[in-house]
Amino acid sequence: MRVIKEPLFHFILIGIAIFGWFNWVSPQSEGDDKGEKIAINEVDVDLLSTRFEASWKRAPSEAELEALIDALVREEVLVREARKLGLDKGDQVIRARLAQKMEFLTTAIASSVDPDEAELQAYLEDNAERFMTPSLVAFDQVFLGETAEPSEMAEVLSALNSGEDWSQLGVPSLLLQTMPLSALSVVDSAFGRGFSGNLTDLEVSVWSGPIQSGYGKHLVRVTGIQAGGLPPLDDIREAVLSEWRRETGDDLAQAQYEILAAQYEIQTPTGEGDDQ
Repeated sequence: MRVIKEPLFHFILIGIAIFGWFNWVSPQSEGDDKGEKIAINEVDVDLLSTRFEASWKRAPSEAELEALIDALVREEVLVREARKLGLDKGDQVIRARLAQKMEFLTTAIASSVDPDEAELQAYLEDNAERFMTPSLVAFDQVFLGETAEPSEMAEVLSALNSGEDWSQLGVPSLLLQTMPLSALSVVDSAFGRGFSGNLTDLEVSVWSGPIQSGYGKHLVRVTGIQAGGLPPLDDIREAVLSEWRRETGDDLAQAQYEILAAQYEIQTPTGEGDDQ
């Protein structure tokens, strides 16, 4: 188990309390269901009302609420009887769903907590590569074809520098003549791998070349360059907070699992779990 980050300690304590409460209020064995009454309390009713309102954007009527309660009782009866018949045993769908609900408990804790400004800033700096914005470049290009001779390229370049209509020069093609400000990866997807790498050092607003693409040679005029970098926290707060919560939830889930697993003697054919 890797070292748990200090901010996770109080999350884990909350998680232990939640799991302990569920363990206390849950039946201890299948036999406990026999003869046990089914009691729907105010918490259950509030939850039913909340779910109804979330779906229908209004509170349920008395008749609708009564129907929801009846449905819950019916579900509880059928679930208990199914358990008595052992229908939950060996059902991978049920097992997976129960495991998922346990994971949700820890995820919910992480998603309900907001880190302070300093902690979120530190997380951004520690994970800068995840939030870096790419470099962008914009340019005009005149396609010269695959077999353009040096004399032809020099003639076109001279025409460009003399102010002729550049959109009418070169060899017609389906390639974009003007590329708006785009990520280098987008440029390469349009002109071939490595094409963008030849543009970033060109002088802006000056026709240069020839530049080789996957299709042939080009004369290029860079019209704009925007360097990539790490944006300020205020500009990407929601993205950083989302990642922080996701990673915190993962750490908490693993820590909580190890606490729960430590209660069991685990044996496997390989012996890897014997020390749990």
